[in-house]
Amino acid sequence: METLYHQTNILVQETQHLFTQLEKKSFKKEDLKEIEKTIESKISLINSNCERLDVLCLKGSISSVSPFKRQNAKMRVDQLKYDSRHLSAALNTWRNQLIKKEREEAEREALLSQTFTANDHVDIMIDHNMQHNYSLRNAVNGVDDLISHGTGILDSLRSQRITLKGAHKRLIDIGNTLGLSNTTMRLIENRARQDGFILVGGMLFTCIVIILVIIYLV
Repeated sequence: METLYHQTNILVQETQHLFTQLEKKSFKKEDLKEIEKTIESKISLINSNCERLDVLCLKGSISSVSPFKRQNAKMRVDQLKYDSRHLSAALNTWRNQLIKKEREEAEREALLSQTFTANDHVDIMIDHNMQHNYSLRNAVNGVDDLISHGTGILDSLRSQRITLKGAHKRLIDIGNTLGLSNTTMRLIENRARQDGFILVGGMLFTCIVIILVIIYLV
């Protein structure tokens, strides 16, 4: 049993040394595969030896030894089994890292060798943005036209107001000259006041229309 234990322990140390070689980047891919196969075969042999050692601990040549020595031998075998599981986990981790690295390299090579062509989706998005920009420009031009038209209406109303003031003043002068009655003068003043309200109302209405047009179009 001692001989088999020492052989298995040497296998564990050799396998650990092989793991240090896997980390070296100087090896070729074929060499790494060979080292991987060697590690796998050694782990398999270690597991097989551990099974034989378990049998020897229970029914083998040490059946006549004291329970303390039997327990000590069992602990040493358990340590070998723990080392074997640790080595198997390390091998699986290295394989996963290798697969991940190879996949990343393949994706990088595919990206570098890819030939970029016109993307119809991008063209559609550009056309949509141009159409949206064109619509906004037309809306802005329409609002500018409405503002210009509203400014012209306000100037016209202002001119009419000045004209009405002048006519009112002339009527007052004519009334004074002709000696019109106070009732007639009052009617003229009421009519002038009403015209003023109409002027102010028209201006407010025009401003409201312009504001609504700007809000809904822009």
